[in-house]
Amino acid sequence: MAEKKTKKTDKKKSWISNIIFIGLIALVLFTPVGSKLKLWTSKLMASFSPSVQKVEKRETLTDYRWQLTDNNGQVFDLSQAQGKVIFLNTWATWCPPCIAEMPVLQELYNKYENNSDIVFVFATTDPKPTVDKFMADKGYELPVYYVQSAPPQLLASNTIPITFLIGKNGDIAIRKVGAADWNSKKVNDTIEELLRE
Repeated sequence: MAEKKTKKTDKKKSWISNIIFIGLIALVLFTPVGSKLKLWTSKLMASFSPSVQKVEKRETLTDYRWQLTDNNGQVFDLSQAQGKVIFLNTWATWCPPCIAEMPVLQELYNKYENNSDIVFVFATTDPKPTVDKFMADKGYELPVYYVQSAPPQLLASNTIPITFLIGKNGDIAIRKVGAADWNSKKVNDTIEELLRE
């Protein structure tokens, strides 16, 4: 009898929490308060700084084979970036944490876009027209690549966003699932360190 009562209580709590969750989503999507809440959430999510792996604990990427196409439809294989510092972010236009970190990703990219020793790869499986519209609407100018094959095992993930900072020798200095502050002092210092290797 007590077990039935517990199950009933759990169902009721689940039902109530679902209603509250749906209400919050509606608030975010359909009200002026929602845009302020989205902005605050974006700033909060992007305030987390990724952790940098200690040199002796870094995994090393040895298989760079990953077929992508650039925004002009040209074939690009990640192996073309081997020997350079690689900043790799896998994202989607429908992913709230991905969207939340885009402003700081753009700031970081702007800082290093003219440095030929670092390659930025923003990989997505979204259709090109969707990505083009998203980038134009938001004013982002990031180098987007479209996934054509499975990534190397060390770069594979079922969760996005996922971001890697890979040194010239293949050492993965940062592997971060979720949004982060990519323009932090810690990230910039790590990039500078990797560029000096």
